[in-house]
Amino acid sequence: MVGMRKKVEQKFLSNYQNYYRLAYSYVKNESDAMDIVQESAYKAMKEHASLKKEEYISTWIYRIVINTALDYIRKNKKEIVGIMGEEKSYEDTYMNFDMMDLLNNLEEDDRTIIILRFFEEEKLEDIARITGDNLNTVKTKLYRSLKKLKSNMEDFESSEIGKVW
Repeated sequence: MVGMRKKVEQKFLSNYQNYYRLAYSYVKNESDAMDIVQESAYKAMKEHASLKKEEYISTWIYRIVINTALDYIRKNKKEIVGIMGEEKSYEDTYMNFDMMDLLNNLEEDDRTIIILRFFEEEKLEDIARITGDNLNTVKTKLYRSLKKLKSNMEDFESSEIGKVW
């Protein structure tokens, strides 16, 4: 599988910025995003033998990056809770409605689908392979998420803050 390792390496290097953007969309921190991409590259090189078909390299790597980002978020939540001794919830009364804020209001899997479709311009079939969902589930989640985004945007525009803008 030396040939597959080289192909995985080439795909990773040629699409590094895409993987970085995806990681950054989850953690909102440059350093953390770079760590996630580096960890994902390590995992991809280590597990390259588990990849059976060359045409799935890209979706396979996207899935590794997403899972690594989610693992990173879960790990850091536990560390914060452990340091503080208890989990506290704070409600932000000021909401800055740019696109990332709207996306952050979606559930993780819905946000992933939106990011892959519109920011990374992935095909729905590829998104289904990346997320492990069937195509119809991806379509349903995509349309439901777009509807939520539209509703959130309309709520903002009808609010007092939105009227000022």
